[in-house]
Amino acid sequence: MTQTPWWQADRHADRRPVLLARNRIQSDLRAWFAAQDFLEVDPAALQVSPGNEAHLHGFATEAIGNDGQPRTLYLHTSPEFAMKKLLAAGERRIFALTHVWRNRERGALHSPEFTMLEWYRVGEDYTRLMTDCAYLMQLACRAAGTLRLRYRDLECDPFAEPERLGVVEALRRHAGIDLLASIAPDGTPDRAALARQMDQAGLRVAEDDTWSDLLSRVLVARVEPQLGLGRPTILDRYPAAEAALARRAPDEPRLAERFELYACGVELANGFGELTNPEEQRRRFQAEMDEKQRVYGERYPLDEDFLAALAGMPAASGIAMGFDRLVMLATGAPRIDDVIWTPVA
Repeated sequence: MTQTPWWQADRHADRRPVLLARNRIQSDLRAWFAAQDFLEVDPAALQVSPGNEAHLHGFATEAIGNDGQPRTLYLHTSPEFAMKKLLAAGERRIFALTHVWRNRERGALHSPEFTMLEWYRVGEDYTRLMTDCAYLMQLACRAAGTLRLRYRDLECDPFAEPERLGVVEALRRHAGIDLLASIAPDGTPDRAALARQMDQAGLRVAEDDTWSDLLSRVLVARVEPQLGLGRPTILDRYPAAEAALARRAPDEPRLAERFELYACGVELANGFGELTNPEEQRRRFQAEMDEKQRVYGERYPLDEDFLAALAGMPAASGIAMGFDRLVMLATGAPRIDDVIWTPVA
């Protein structure tokens, strides 16, 4: 059945209360960051690289110079590179509420253009971001006039203390898989070891699956549906091989200072203790682009200015939150398009 266009008056009237709640949440978020001595920044959307993760897809465009020569630029998939350059320049607490673009993504929880809330704390541990997340979920509910986050038939109490669950423990608990048994002491993943365990757990294994593919499958099938039910879940300490932009955990080099926030089975945020070693970052980016070339037949350039800036970037923690998803859950909206003022056709 064809859906009524969002711009028709009767449908807009139905959507308007949710959109006004979005505005209240946005206003209250900005006020909270200002009270925490954060500076709001406005990163440019056009970048040399859209990001260098294998399974993130950017939108490319052609910039014509004064000499008439074309140059490929990309709409950013995150303001991360630009914001870290600002940290290298001397800023210490910054946030951005900005539009980002990701290709090959469309669905109830995905829009090719959406709003990302991203913030950084210099000299503070990444666990401080977990506290931020807990408060921001509560703030969103207050602004929306509700006490619960909702998605479909699931609910989550943002005022309850979040569960902090390691990825290793999550796979053991929900899938019976010993993840560390498939990772060498230096962090190198062992595909065969993980494939054997997944086969025993009754999970599909394809011949061309990489270790990363297998981990993603078990997370989606067995773990994510169990997260953020009743109270928020912080899924913490991802394998280092799955955290291209994060520091390794000081007590376990196979793991990294990376967490994701879940409510009602929905991923809301992705946080890091930021990697600041440019040589290590270059190696990780090149490995990601090699995998992108293998799977999709393309690769994105590296932002050499970003790698140069990392050498001067102080120790920091940083996080990206899907603002539209936060609004969805605070208002109980079923689709991301319902909370975007002018959704992409």
